[in-house]
Amino acid sequence: MTIDTGASGLLFESLRADALTGPEQLRELYPQPNPNSLRKETDHLTEEARALIGCSSLVFIGSADAGGRADVTPRGGPAGFVSVLDGRTLAIPDATGNKRLDTMHNVLETGHVGLLFLVPGRPTTLRVNGRACVSARPELLTRLTPVGKPPVTALVVQVEQVYPHCPKSLMRADAWNPEQWVSPDAQPTSAEVTLAQLNLPGLTVDQVEEAERESLRLRYE
Repeated sequence: MTIDTGASGLLFESLRADALTGPEQLRELYPQPNPNSLRKETDHLTEEARALIGCSSLVFIGSADAGGRADVTPRGGPAGFVSVLDGRTLAIPDATGNKRLDTMHNVLETGHVGLLFLVPGRPTTLRVNGRACVSARPELLTRLTPVGKPPVTALVVQVEQVYPHCPKSLMRADAWNPEQWVSPDAQPTSAEVTLAQLNLPGLTVDQVEEAERESLRLRYE
């Protein structure tokens, strides 16, 4: 199926024409938040927040470049691979990836990130937002848990906001229940999606699948 990207752009502009333009309009549509949902935000990591991060093997990192283009990327490793350096400082070691370095480029431009920690099998999540920098200091890197090979750099986050997130979204998604997972036959494979994105004449799904297998085999190199 061919998608008319020009028509899609027109659709967005049409919807933006009467979109909300300020927080006052937004608040008119929603009731006020429960006071505890505001009170539970802190500017530091409690012992319980530290323990949750120590159990997390998956964190999503949100960032944006100087022009406001946003990006979210997952980072995974053994439980506790994100190191809590003190009550307001975290360090995330780098790991072998696609070498695009999108997150680190964004941090170099804007100096901020948002983190969402997950614990597989549990509905508990933790949001952490704050300032960030990219460090290659050897004495820091030796303290971190390597994800495969030793990290070349680390993303260091100074905590400004910590917020234990409501579990409703994961519960609604039934995310950890295999019985609710979409059948593999009902979704395009990773290779099929990549092939469509690349749009290279002569490239086949089999070739992309082989490249993916090789990449996963060398995921720690």
